[in-house]
Amino acid sequence: MPDTTRTPLPRQVADAYVDDLIALDPITGTFLGVRESSNALPDLTPAGAQALADLARATLDRLAEAERAPGGDSDVERRCARLLRERLSAELAVHEADEHLRAVSNLSSPVHSVRQVFTVTPVDSEEDWAAVAERLRAVPTALAGYRECLALGLDRKLYGGPRATRTFIGQLAEWSGEAGGKGWFEQFAASGPDSLREELDAAAAAATRAVAELRDWMREVYEPALTEADADDTVGRERYARWSRYFNGTDLDLDEAYAYGWSEYHRILGEMRVEAEKVLPGAATPWEALKHLDEHGTHIEGVDEVQRWLQGLMDEAMDALDGTHFELAAPVRKVESRIAPPGSAAAPYYTPPSEDFSRPGCTWLPTMGETRFPVYDLVSTWYHEGVPGHHLQLAQWVHVRESLSRYQASVGMVSANAEGWALYAERLMDELGFLTDPERRLGYLDAQMMRAARVIVDIGMHLGLEIPEHSPFHPGERWTPELAQEFFGMHSGRPADFVESELTRYLSMPGQAIGYKLGERAWLLGRDNARKAHGEAFDAKAWHMAALSQGSLGLDDLVDELSKL
Repeated sequence: MPDTTRTPLPRQVADAYVDDLIALDPITGTFLGVRESSNALPDLTPAGAQALADLARATLDRLAEAERAPGGDSDVERRCARLLRERLSAELAVHEADEHLRAVSNLSSPVHSVRQVFTVTPVDSEEDWAAVAERLRAVPTALAGYRECLALGLDRKLYGGPRATRTFIGQLAEWSGEAGGKGWFEQFAASGPDSLREELDAAAAAATRAVAELRDWMREVYEPALTEADADDTVGRERYARWSRYFNGTDLDLDEAYAYGWSEYHRILGEMRVEAEKVLPGAATPWEALKHLDEHGTHIEGVDEVQRWLQGLMDEAMDALDGTHFELAAPVRKVESRIAPPGSAAAPYYTPPSEDFSRPGCTWLPTMGETRFPVYDLVSTWYHEGVPGHHLQLAQWVHVRESLSRYQASVGMVSANAEGWALYAERLMDELGFLTDPERRLGYLDAQMMRAARVIVDIGMHLGLEIPEHSPFHPGERWTPELAQEFFGMHSGRPADFVESELTRYLSMPGQAIGYKLGERAWLLGRDNARKAHGEAFDAKAWHMAALSQGSLGLDDLVDELSKL
């Protein structure tokens, strides 16, 4: 019989935390592929948030004991313990600041999670659809709990951002079918089996009514309260530092990061000018060349066609890289291209595979109502979202989770680690010669510029920093959201609605957008250190696979571990 009196090791503590988390948060369970989670939603009330915080504190207490146990200081246990402590401490800091009482966003609110989880909930059988119906019936209670948090936030004068609130109300209006037609949940349920039609329709209608009720409350109560209080879209240095720690896994020197963003801006701008001259000789700016490509460049016509084209792009990259630059297991080779549901934010995104790979990793393209898609805008983005970006990293974590811990391979993910790898993956494809075509390379550099601009405007506007004298844009002035949107629009080939969506995202997720460039810098530094250590014996393929198999880490720890590989 097993010795039940033995103190658990850190990885066991971490995996017990995942089990307990799933019990409190069925959305997490569904993303991990736990079918028993398919019929429920989490408690989104203040009490539900407190239960998550209590679990984190209890886990940290158990972790301290586990580290003192025999074997608790081995390398594999140490790495897991370091991640678990850093993540739970960062999450508790956010909770204790009552950030859940003003969680309004165009991308990452609890309501967005409630909607998105249905897109990955199993629907392969009548039993699956019965669970979906039960989950649909849970939507009104979940949304009421979220509203309870926001109402308490109003009482405590903790306000969400006005811009994010306006955008969120517009999303709720679309999801509720305000303009006519069925709401999003009703459209989703329409594909269920006839045998459950009455049950599904009733549950979906109730979910739609709950969305409409939240929309009306946000419009009639919440938004006017923000106006009356003259609420601000920016968060200030203290809140920003807290969120930056949460998204980046380390306490950053924000002023140094801001300066780095500017240095990357100038470097990338020089490269863009070279490529722009190839695309449109005599172009006044790189963005004039990109505008030319919008009209005259290579493009894909049709939503179904672009979905198939993106799938082909990922399959092509997988075939070219496997065995030469990576060694990929069969389950990791499966990835699907999908179209994002209507009402999504403008940014493409990726959802990882379930733990048993029964649900593959998927990339999602928001069409924003468009049917014509310039290729320059897609190629490096799908290297980022799919292969060799998010998919190779996150699917590899799932593949090697038995040698790590369930926690390190899933819910312990540090945003800047994953986004940094994905941006590194774009650069890797450029290094490997996949972006020699001027259209595609200019598109890649435009995407790089967007990430550098994110560092500048995200830190600049939230901290109210001064625009430096070497800037070609309003030198000496202090950043505001309005200046940030103008600057971002001037330095992006994306359409105006994308720029608007992005700025709203940065305002409602402070510190997240900087993790792309800062994470890429960490990956590059770790690779350079490993290359110097090994000299001519450095094996890039072996390094990549070891790096992708170590699970999640915050940025400082990431550089340290990558340098040792």
